[in-house]
Amino acid sequence: MKRSQIRHVFTLSQMLVDATMVMAAFVFAYQLRRGIDWPNKAVNLGPFGDYTGMMFIQVATLLSVFFFTRLYHSARAVSRADEFYKIFGAVSVGTVMSVAISGFVFKNSVLDLDYSRAMILYAWVLTIVLVTVGRWLHYTLTTRLKRQGWGSDRVLIVGTGEVGHMILQKIRLNPNLGYEVVGMIDTNGVSERATSVPILGGPEKLAELIDEYGIEEVIIALPEATHQEILMLISQCERGSVSIKVFPDVFQIMASQVSIGDLGGLPLLSVRDVALRGWRLTLKRVIDVVGSAILLVVISPILLLVALFIKLDSPGPVFYAQERMGMDAKPFWCLKFRSMRKDAEKDGPGWTVKDDPRRTRVGEFLRSFSLDELPQLINVLLGEMSLVGPRPERPVYVEQFRRNIPRYMDRHREKAGITGWAQVNGLRGDTSITERTKYDLWYIENWSLWLDFKIILRTAARFFRDRNAY
Repeated sequence: MKRSQIRHVFTLSQMLVDATMVMAAFVFAYQLRRGIDWPNKAVNLGPFGDYTGMMFIQVATLLSVFFFTRLYHSARAVSRADEFYKIFGAVSVGTVMSVAISGFVFKNSVLDLDYSRAMILYAWVLTIVLVTVGRWLHYTLTTRLKRQGWGSDRVLIVGTGEVGHMILQKIRLNPNLGYEVVGMIDTNGVSERATSVPILGGPEKLAELIDEYGIEEVIIALPEATHQEILMLISQCERGSVSIKVFPDVFQIMASQVSIGDLGGLPLLSVRDVALRGWRLTLKRVIDVVGSAILLVVISPILLLVALFIKLDSPGPVFYAQERMGMDAKPFWCLKFRSMRKDAEKDGPGWTVKDDPRRTRVGEFLRSFSLDELPQLINVLLGEMSLVGPRPERPVYVEQFRRNIPRYMDRHREKAGITGWAQVNGLRGDTSITERTKYDLWYIENWSLWLDFKIILRTAARFFRDRNAY
C-alpha cells in the first residue's frame, strides 16, 4: 500500500472513531436523562429507537464541523491542548447546529420527540470527553504504526549546519512525526560535522534528487540564507508534487503575527502593537499571583521535606540565591534549593554540565526533576518573575551572549519565567543558546494567555520524562 493511501486510511479511521464516540455520547446522554432527576424529575423519553434519527443528525453535523475546522487535517506534531481547544469549540458549535436541525426536521413529526435541555447538556459534555479520549487512543495507535514506517514521508533536509542537524535530531527523537530522512543537501561544499544520514550532493542537484528518491517533503534549514537563495531552492522543488518547509530567520520569527496598516495612505507593517497587550499583561500578573500562592500552599509539605533532605545530605544553607537578569535587564536574586556543594564556585562561575562533580547526592535528584526551581514561586509572588517566560541568566553570561547572539537582549522585554517555550521544546540544560534565544523571541512576539496555558500543561507532561537539565 502506498504512503498516501495509508495516510488516507488513517484519516478515515479517525472519522470512524469520532463517529463512534459521538454515537456513544448520545446513547449515554439518553440513558442519563432517563435515570437522573436533574435538573428536574427524570422524564420518559420513549424508546431509544425513536431517537436514532436525531443521533445520526448529531453524528453528521459534528463530523461536518470537524472537517471544516480542520480537525482532519494531518498535522505532524499534535498539541493535545490545542486539539482539545478545537474539539471543545467544534462540539459546541456542532451541538447547537444539530439541535437546530433536529428541531426543524422533527417539528411536525408524529413522534413528537422531546430533545430536553438536560439531554443536550449531557450529550455536549460526554461528546467532548469521549471524542478527546477516542482521538488520544487513535493517536497512540497511529504513532506506533508510524514508528514502524507506516505512512511515513520521505524527507530531504537542505543544509548541513547547526539548524539542519537540530532538525535531523528532532526527527530522529520523534518517530511519531512520520518522517523518513533520506539525506541532506550540503550548500557550502563541505559538511560542518559528521552526520548519520548521507550527504546526497549540492543544491544544484535538488530537483534531480527529488525525482530519484521519491522525496515528498523538503525542509530548508538555512535561516541565514538570503531571500534570493531561498527562492532558487523553492523553484527547484516546484517540478514535482513536494511539500516545502522553511526554517525561519529572526525577522520571520518576529513578524509571525504581522498586520498591515497605513500612515496617511502609506502602507506599514505592524510587527508589534503594545497598546493591545495592556489588559492581558494585567491578567497575566493576576494569574501569576494566584497561581504561585496556591502552589506554594499546596506543595509546602514537599518544600519542607526537600529542605530537610538537603540539610541532612551536606553542610551549607538550604537555599541558594543567585543574581539573574530579569525584565528590562534589571538584576534580581533568583531563589533555588541548593543542589551543589557549598564551595562549588570557589573558582568563579561555571556552566553546569552533564555529571557535574559539584552536585550533591540530593542535588542530583532535585536537578533531574527540576525540583530545585520550586522556590522561584516566591520570586513569582514578589513580581520578579512569571510562571512562564524566558529563563533568566546570570549577568556574566548575559554580557557574553549579548556580544555573540543577535537580539539576545530582546529576551528581557518580558519577565523571566520558571518555565518557557524553549524549555518545553527540549532546550534545557547544556543546549544551544542561539536556538534557545530564537524560541524565546518567538514566544515574546507571539505571547498570549493561551500560549502560557499550553506551556504550563506541557511542562507538567514533561516532568517525568525530560532529563536534560544537569
